[in-house]
Amino acid sequence: MRSDDAADAETEARHRRAADSGDAASMSVLGSMLLRRGDLDSAEPYLRGATAEGDRAAANNLGVLLHQRGYPDEAAGWWRIAAVAGSAAAAHALGRHYRERGDEPAAEYWLRQSAEQGHALGAYALADLLEHRSDVGAERWLRAAAEQGHREAAYRLARLIDQRAERDGGEADIAVEPEPDAEARARAAEAEQWYRQAAARGHRRAALHLGAILEKRGELREAGRWYLTSAKDGEAKAACALGFLLKDAGDEESAAVWWLRAAQDGDGNAANALGALHAARGEPQTAERWYRAAMDAGDDNGAYNLALLCAAQERTAQAEQWYRRAAYAGHREAANALAVLLLQAGDATGAEPWFSKAAEAGSVDAAFNLGILFASRDDDVEALKWYERAAAAGHTEAALQVGMALLRDGEEAAAERHLRCAAGGGSAEAAFRLATVLDARQPPPGAPVLGEPVAEKTECEEWYERAAGQGHRRAQVRVGMLAAARGDQEGAARWYREAAEAGSRNGAFNLGLLLAREGKEREAALWWTRAANAGHGRAALRLALLAARCGELAEGQRWCARAVELGPAEVAERAARLREALHQELTA
Repeated sequence: MRSDDAADAETEARHRRAADSGDAASMSVLGSMLLRRGDLDSAEPYLRGATAEGDRAAANNLGVLLHQRGYPDEAAGWWRIAAVAGSAAAAHALGRHYRERGDEPAAEYWLRQSAEQGHALGAYALADLLEHRSDVGAERWLRAAAEQGHREAAYRLARLIDQRAERDGGEADIAVEPEPDAEARARAAEAEQWYRQAAARGHRRAALHLGAILEKRGELREAGRWYLTSAKDGEAKAACALGFLLKDAGDEESAAVWWLRAAQDGDGNAANALGALHAARGEPQTAERWYRAAMDAGDDNGAYNLALLCAAQERTAQAEQWYRRAAYAGHREAANALAVLLLQAGDATGAEPWFSKAAEAGSVDAAFNLGILFASRDDDVEALKWYERAAAAGHTEAALQVGMALLRDGEEAAAERHLRCAAGGGSAEAAFRLATVLDARQPPPGAPVLGEPVAEKTECEEWYERAAGQGHRRAQVRVGMLAAARGDQEGAARWYREAAEAGSRNGAFNLGLLLAREGKEREAALWWTRAANAGHGRAALRLALLAARCGELAEGQRWCARAVELGPAEVAERAARLREALHQELTA
C-alpha cells in the first residue's frame, strides 16, 4: 500500500473509532469520506447522527446523499437546515434545487446567500441565472466566481467582455477597421487575462480563444501551444486551427493529421481544408469526399468548394448545382460565381439577382460585376453606383472605372484620387491614365540651356514607367518618347522595341524613326511595314517615301494608296500628292 493510501486508511480508522464513540465532528468527517467514495449505505447513518448533533456540513452532505438516492424533496429539507445554519454550500445546492423546479425567485434568494458568503459555485450559479434573465448583475457574480478560480466563470466572463467589444465595434459604418482606442485595448487585455486563467485550469475552449488572440497578434509559437492543449482535450476547432498554423509553417503532413482529427469530430472547416489539400495534390475524388463531409457538417463552403472543383473539371452542370446550393444557403461568393456562370451561358436576366444578392451581402467582386452588367446595357448611372461601391471596398478595377467615368465628366480631382487608388493596387491602365492627367498639367518644356543639369524624373514619368514595366504598350511608347526627349536614344529604342514587339503600331513606327536617323533604313523599313500593316498611316507614308528615294516607283505608289486609305487627313493629302508625282514619273 502506498504511503498516501496508508495515511488515508489510518485517518478513516481514527475517525471511525471516534464516531462510533459518539463524536459528532468525526461522524461528519467519516460520513463525508464515505459519501465521496460512493458508499452511501455506510455514510448515511454517520451523517444523520452528526446532523442530529447540529453539524451543518453533515446536514449539507446528507442532502447530497439523499439527492443521489433520488429523494430531492427530502434533500432540499436538509439543505435548508444547513443553509439557515450558515452553510454556503447548502445554500448553493438549495438554490440549484429550486432552479431545477422552475422557482427562480427562491433559487435567486438561496444562490445569492451562497454567493455573498464567498462560495464560488454559488456565485457562478447566480450569475448563470441572472444572465439567463439578461440581468446586468450577472457580470459582477461571474467576476466574483472567476476571481476565486472558477474556470467556467473565467471563460464566460472573457466571452462577455469580448461580445460587448464586438457590439460596440459593430456600430461604426466604415470600410476600414479602426485602430482600437485605450479603452478597447484595456478590454481586450482583460478578456485575454480571463481566457488565460481558464485555459491554465484546463478549459479547452478558453485555450482555443487564447490561441486565436495570440495568433492574431503574431505570437504563433505560443498560439500553437494553446491550440495543441485544446486539441488534445478534444476541441475540434483548435485541431483545425493548429492544422492551419502547421501548414503556414510548411509542415503540410502534420497539418493533415490535425485536420483529419478535427474533420472526424465534425469540423466542416477542417474537412474543407483536407479537400483543398487533396485537390492541390491532384486527387479530385478524395477532395470531393471531404467537401461532401464539410457539407454534411453544415459548412456551406463545402458546396462552394465542390462547385469550384467541378468547374475546374468542366463539369458545368454540377458546378451550377453546387453553386446554387451554397448560394441559397447565403454564401455570397457562391452567389457571385453562380451569376458569372449564368452570364457566361447568356442568361444575363438570371445572373442579375444573384449578383445583387452577393453584392448586398458584401461581395466586392459581385458589386464590380454588377457595374459591368449595367455598363453593358448602357446604364452608366447604375453602373457607376456599383463601381463606386466596389471601389470603396478596395477593388482596383472598380476604382479605375470610377476614375475614368469622373474624367469623362470633367471631375479631374476626384478622378485622380480613384486613379491613384487603382494604380497603387497594381492597375497598369490606371497608372497610365494617372500619368496622362499629371502630364497634361505640366508646362511645355523650354529649350535646353547649355550646362543645365538634367532634371529629375517627374511624378507623371514615374507612373508612366510603372505602367510600362507592367507591359502597358501605350505607356511604353510614352516612356520611349520621354527618353528620346532627354537624349537617351538607347533607352528610347529599348522601350519602343518592347512596345512594338507586344503589338504597338506607334512603338514600331517610332522605333523605325530612331533607326532611320541612325542610317539603318533597311531595319527601319521592317518596323514601318509592321506598323503600316497594323493600320498606321504615317508608317505607310514613310515606306512610300523610302521606296521613291530608292527608285521603286510602283512600290511607292502602293504604299501611297495605303497611306491615303489609313489617314489621318494631312497624311492622306501628302500621300495623294506623292502618288500623283510617282504616277507622272512612271508615265513620262
